[in-house]
Amino acid sequence: MRAERAQLAMMLEVCAFPKPGNVDRCHDYDTTWLEHFLASTILARPALDRAERGDGEIGSIILDAVERTNVHSGGNTHFGAFILLVPLVMGGDIPSTDRLIRKTTVEDSVLFYEAFGKTKVRVISGDELDVNDPRAVDEIRQRRMTLFDVMLYSAKNDMVAREWINGFQMTRRGADLLKSHGCGPDSIVKTFLDLLATEPDTLIIKKHGKDAAWKVMQKAQDVRDGFRDLVTFDQECIDAGFNPGSIADIMIASIYIALGEGWVWDC
Repeated sequence: MRAERAQLAMMLEVCAFPKPGNVDRCHDYDTTWLEHFLASTILARPALDRAERGDGEIGSIILDAVERTNVHSGGNTHFGAFILLVPLVMGGDIPSTDRLIRKTTVEDSVLFYEAFGKTKVRVISGDELDVNDPRAVDEIRQRRMTLFDVMLYSAKNDMVAREWINGFQMTRRGADLLKSHGCGPDSIVKTFLDLLATEPDTLIIKKHGKDAAWKVMQKAQDVRDGFRDLVTFDQECIDAGFNPGSIADIMIASIYIALGEGWVWDC
């Protein structure tokens, strides 16, 4: 079942250790813990089942997933992952998903913004489509922007949105890397590091600026190439508050795709 596979991907991603700067089975944030991520993985199932059945449109199912999982003190844990998983579960594979997202509607955008407003996801303030601006939805309606249009607009500043526009390229690359690294949790850590070494994480950019994101990427390259210790790098990110959450969201989508293509997690 695709919904079950999506849950498994969410669980495997958060439990892998060490993933520099992010919550995992060995460390929490002050207000968001491993248990919050695992709870959201469980609570999301009805929305993921809807996606698999095609029961509703993408915007409404993303909203459903957010409402079902924003019920604990840890706040949003998987909003970016839902942006990727919901259409992937609905589509079944990347080519079918790419065709599906190009048929989204203005109403999908409105419901997506409602979901966005229920999270505390960091955004770049002052943008004319800022989710915190009550005029944004009116602007979307006036421009007749579908959810694909919204993602196209956001892609310059958000790597999760960029996946919608580029045919899930980083998701595809992550799935291929997982399979090349073999099976088990170590392959998740290696793939996460590979992706982090490739592109600056846009959540770090939003929180700390471009220079911080580039430094994290460069340090990830050093770890990957054997010039820096992974555990030390992880602690450096934690101490500085650098959490590459966008890479984590894409990693979940990559695990989902790899599982569907025969990658084994429990060898």
